[in-house]
Amino acid sequence: MDAIFTPLFNILTSAHLMGLILLAIPLGLFFGAVPGLGGKLGIVLLIPMVFGMDPLAGAVFLLAMHAVVHTGGSIPSILFGVPGTGADAATIVDGYPMAQKGQAGRALGASLGASGVGGIIGAFFLAATLPVLRPVVLAFSPAEFFLLAIFGITFIAMLSGRSLLKGVAVGMLGLLVSLVGLDPHTGSQRFTFDQLFLWDGVNVVAAVLGMFAIPEMLSLGVKGGSIAGASGKMARYDMGQVIEGILDVFRHPWLTFRTSIIGAAIGAIPGLGGDAASWMCYGHAVQTCNNPETFGKGDVRGVIAPETANNSKEGGSLLPTLFFGVPGSSGMAILIGAFVMLGIQPGPSIALTGMDMVWSLIWALALANFLSVFVFLGMAPTFSLLVFVKGFLLIPFVFVLAFLGAYLSEGAWENIVLVLGIGALGYFLKKNNWPRPPFVIGLVLGGIAEDSLHKAMAIWGPSFFLRPLSLVLIALIVLTVVFYILRERRAHRPREGTHEQA
Repeated sequence: MDAIFTPLFNILTSAHLMGLILLAIPLGLFFGAVPGLGGKLGIVLLIPMVFGMDPLAGAVFLLAMHAVVHTGGSIPSILFGVPGTGADAATIVDGYPMAQKGQAGRALGASLGASGVGGIIGAFFLAATLPVLRPVVLAFSPAEFFLLAIFGITFIAMLSGRSLLKGVAVGMLGLLVSLVGLDPHTGSQRFTFDQLFLWDGVNVVAAVLGMFAIPEMLSLGVKGGSIAGASGKMARYDMGQVIEGILDVFRHPWLTFRTSIIGAAIGAIPGLGGDAASWMCYGHAVQTCNNPETFGKGDVRGVIAPETANNSKEGGSLLPTLFFGVPGSSGMAILIGAFVMLGIQPGPSIALTGMDMVWSLIWALALANFLSVFVFLGMAPTFSLLVFVKGFLLIPFVFVLAFLGAYLSEGAWENIVLVLGIGALGYFLKKNNWPRPPFVIGLVLGGIAEDSLHKAMAIWGPSFFLRPLSLVLIALIVLTVVFYILRERRAHRPREGTHEQA
């Protein structure tokens, strides 16, 4: 107990460390709220600030900043339909419709509460799984990565609304787009048209900005008025609405807890990343909640699920990063470099000689998420007023943010053209009532599935399907499909009975 709580006491009694955490939180919110910046660029830009700093102080500062990036990313996602980071795209699906209905304050509050609770649960997940860390992380191989990706792709059905065919078609389009780039098996070009910027594939941030931000702004321009529209004219945004959103998190305790644990578990598996965690948790919420037909139309549960996952996965991804030197996410890959620069060597040896550092980072992660609630709380009512700004003033600002985000994500101006092209596709889908989230799921998980399938086939051949953990995941995939079919049949029975009586 001394080993666990002494680092917490040292942080709380150190004005220097607490000051660094309080400085890191608004910086993290800023890097999350500006589309295209994100935690990776934030770490890169702040590394010069920690050069020569005490190792513990520098690590706490960078981790606290990175921990709250997705909390800030929910601001543009909810208010403008523009994801702050790629992982925040799932928040748009219900967060932006809530803003359109005049409930931006409640959506921001729900996002805030979910982010805080998810981040704290993620930190405790990290602490609780330390004893069983090694066998769990090492049990996952390319075979399991492939089946996990397929498991996530099955959630396309959950997000297809009333038309499964439309959802699957859009999801398959996303899978096709994920094939753009160099073949991971042969190195040959696929659909790159000799464009160097496409060798690494279609940038997820650019694709998400095009699929969500551009269509929403075009739709707002055609409709006129503000985001909230006529329904939001009489709405009042005060602290009460934000508190209402926070209370929504505790009105759905099991959903909050489940998606936090799922997000942390996915974060602990190197190679899946935060985008997969948020979409899989959103799909889980649609699958397990009552009246799933309200999702995509402004259901607060659709904000809670991805936001808990976004923050809890940081705790999970810290596991392989610290103990194996294997980054759990792209942000953690940059964080490893910063740790080494500070004199902290991630790897198995840290379990023998650096547990004080590990527990300090766990507590810093929990404290940053807890304190970010109060920092964000003072900002949310002001931000929610932006939904009343007239469209002709807002649209140019959002377009600039979208194009800037697409450019900054890779430093390639060609991504701006990509945003416009995918934006036209997204507007067509929105105008004709085709679901857009399946496109992003297919794009995010398609590359993971293909790369893992190549590796699994090279190592085991088709027999990888018979591995024990593979069989468990196959059973989960089958159960998900069966559950969806049964739910759809149950949903159609009352309509059929009503029609017969009529």
